[in-house]
Amino acid sequence: MNTQPKELRMHLPEDGKVLKIYIGESDRWEHKPLYEAIVQKAKEMGLAGATVLRGPMGFGATSRLHTAKILRLSMDLPIVIEIVESAANIEKLLPFLDDMIKGGLVTIEDVKVIHYRPDPTESGATPI
Repeated sequence: MNTQPKELRMHLPEDGKVLKIYIGESDRWEHKPLYEAIVQKAKEMGLAGATVLRGPMGFGATSRLHTAKILRLSMDLPIVIEIVESAANIEKLLPFLDDMIKGGLVTIEDVKVIHYRPDPTESGATPI
């Protein structure tokens, strides 16, 4: 039984999509980090959430290696942004991404949402 107050529960469809955006740490949009701009846009649009992951090593379409190794310190480490949402909400975000992302990779995969709700004991938790 779910004891969480109804107003704190957010519902995602059981069958959703995961949007993955692969970019570089140094990529920019309007003078700020691109990953930050994408997350802010997702929040403005009322999407369920976004996570930014920073990779210690990777390469992409240019085959240039980006690494955090001490002898090859890179200021352009790989960044992955993951957003789990309904297919309809992902589709609404795509035109913005097309405009914002100059180089990188964007993928969409099917995902089954098992559990999604905020921790009611977390400071600053807001009703959704």
